[in-house]
Amino acid sequence: MTARTLVLLRHAKAETPGEQLDIERALAERGRADAQAAGVWLAAQGLRPQVVLSSPATRTRQTWHGVAIGLAESDPAVAAPDVRYENGLYFGGRTEVVDLLRAVPESVRTVLVIGHNPTMTDVSLLLRPFQEDAALEGLKTCGIAVHRAERAWSETEPGALPLVTLHTARA
Repeated sequence: MTARTLVLLRHAKAETPGEQLDIERALAERGRADAQAAGVWLAAQGLRPQVVLSSPATRTRQTWHGVAIGLAESDPAVAAPDVRYENGLYFGGRTEVVDLLRAVPESVRTVLVIGHNPTMTDVSLLLRPFQEDAALEGLKTCGIAVHRAERAWSETEPGALPLVTLHTARA
């Protein structure tokens, strides 16, 4: 069995809520820069997703756009991942995320999930084995949690994907 890597990314800094619907909130200027920094960091770590699962919200779509630019800067020849905008990542919670992961094809080695808090933090806590010294207060905007395990995506369950690293991308 080959290791599977899950990268959970909380969307970058969004504009302050105003009159528009929450799902339509765009990234702030800092958020756009941080999203690109996240892509650069992912590339430097060798974490190139084959599949991207993103909330359909404007700020998560824009986060992916920035990440994609950052990834492409390091190697523009790398094939683009399969990107899917999933309503469950906006309207659902950790159960929907786990269900989406269980449906990922076994040929996929790295998945990037871009979503919202508290769900991204909840999923990270749910998937890792209990580790007293690895407390997670919550992913900040553009916070990244990397999990890895040698098991099939269909076997995604609580405690099944240990946390490898945490990072908060900042430009």
